Amino acid sequence: MAIKETVQSMEQHNNEEGSALTRTRLTLLEGIALIVGTNIGAGVLSLAFGTKNAGWPVLLFWVILTGTLTTIMMLYVAETTLRTKKDLQLSGLTEKYVGKIGAWIMFISVAINALGAMTAYASGSGEVLSELFHIPNFVGSLIFFIPAALVIWLGLKTAGVAGRVVTIGMLILIGILIIASIIGPKLKSEFIFYTNYTYAIPVFSLVVFSFLAQYIVPELARGYSSNGNKDIKNLPRAIIIGMLITAVLLALVPLASLGVVGPDNITEVVTIAWADALGHWAFFIANGFALMAMLTSFWGIGQSFMTNIVDHFKFPSEWDKKYRLISVSIVTITPFVIAYSGLVGFVDALSIAGSFAGVVMSIIPVVMINKARKLNEQEPAWNCGKLAHPLIQGLTIIIFIGAAAYSLLGLLNLLPKGW
Repeated sequence: MAIKETVQSMEQHNNEEGSALTRTRLTLLEGIALIVGTNIGAGVLSLAFGTKNAGWPVLLFWVILTGTLTTIMMLYVAETTLRTKKDLQLSGLTEKYVGKIGAWIMFISVAINALGAMTAYASGSGEVLSELFHIPNFVGSLIFFIPAALVIWLGLKTAGVAGRVVTIGMLILIGILIIASIIGPKLKSEFIFYTNYTYAIPVFSLVVFSFLAQYIVPELARGYSSNGNKDIKNLPRAIIIGMLITAVLLALVPLASLGVVGPDNITEVVTIAWADALGHWAFFIANGFALMAMLTSFWGIGQSFMTNIVDHFKFPSEWDKKYRLISVSIVTITPFVIAYSGLVGFVDALSIAGSFAGVVMSIIPVVMINKARKLNEQEPAWNCGKLAHPLIQGLTIIIFIGAAAYSLLGLLNLLPKGW
């Protein structure tokens, strides 16, 4: 009864402001866990395979550069959200500051990126559970998605609390695997320190996709605004700390797995080959990590995609059972259709999503923050300061557009795809 009353209270608060989205208070740790959990999903499981031709040093360069630029873009969205009186998701913010065409472009970007991830989870979870329990891939996917969808249904706070617990477990498991790789079979330098810059740009598209948490910034902003301005400083802290932890993991997992397995034997879902190389004891640990990674990312992406659907299509409330059922169904059922249609592979799905989303998320946040600063609807409790310098904005747009153009030419077989 208390939970129901709390939800109703939150809905009333936001309906007074004309928003269909609710505010649920988050702690700093829950925000960090949502960012890390959302990021460490399909991307980290595919990076080793996507990097096998370019080499790990190329990956490390892109992780540092892309992580920095993506974090800045997230901070742009954070400031834009804090300058806006009404609670909006990315689609709503884009419509307010860019226009309806921009809103549709943003929504399509969110949808493509989310569905790219969900498609990867549908195929990846099925493959992992098939390895563990010798069941059909499709059955494994259903076993993964049904409880995962339940958390999305229960809302942001549930996703934050569950994400905190599972993310800690995930970090423990990945720590065991990395340490075991170093002190066990040991890392082979010839598997790590080679480079082929011909395949450098495709790796960038995968890395862009691996920083998925940029889409949940409005969710976090609502979480840290629910207690007035007392928790606002936790918003940039959660973004920066969460993205830093993400970058470290995105670099270490391919380093350890490639160093042990080698580029010729790496699998699309890295934990399968990694566990084989470490020994039978690592089988359940590696695949447990893979499932946890996909699960936490599912919660963050699914929650964001669902509220974007609510916001973009002007549903009356995210807690209206009819519209919530529609939104959650789109988030969970559509990826199955794509995954088992055989249209795209695990890594290809991520690359396509990453290249398109990278362009949108490099241009629109720049336009939004500049417009929001001009309108100055309300004074934000925190702002980006000099990080919004035109030189930084211009450099980011150029890099992301160039990478997307390369990815498109790769899909047309005019340039190397990378794997």
